[in-house]
Amino acid sequence: MTWIIIIIVGGILGWLASIVMRTDAQQGIILNIVVGIIGALLGGLILGPLLGGASITTGAFNPMSLLVSFLGAVILLAIVNLFRRGRVR
Repeated sequence: MTWIIIIIVGGILGWLASIVMRTDAQQGIILNIVVGIIGALLGGLILGPLLGGASITTGAFNPMSLLVSFLGAVILLAIVNLFRRGRVR
């Protein structure tokens, strides 16, 4: 049951991150889910120790874990845009 919630929340976070980074028109629902989950892992590794929260992939769904996962997805999209277009946007 936890994996279903991670997929749904990861998709929503990936979609919100793509809106913030203005890449929403280029990606579909599957890519939003992938960006949300990989961004949550990245955020948990980088931002988790700094902000004191875990990512959603650990099963924690509190506001801090959602923020860490969202910021991780934004960072992931910024890195992809940097390599793809040569700028962050």
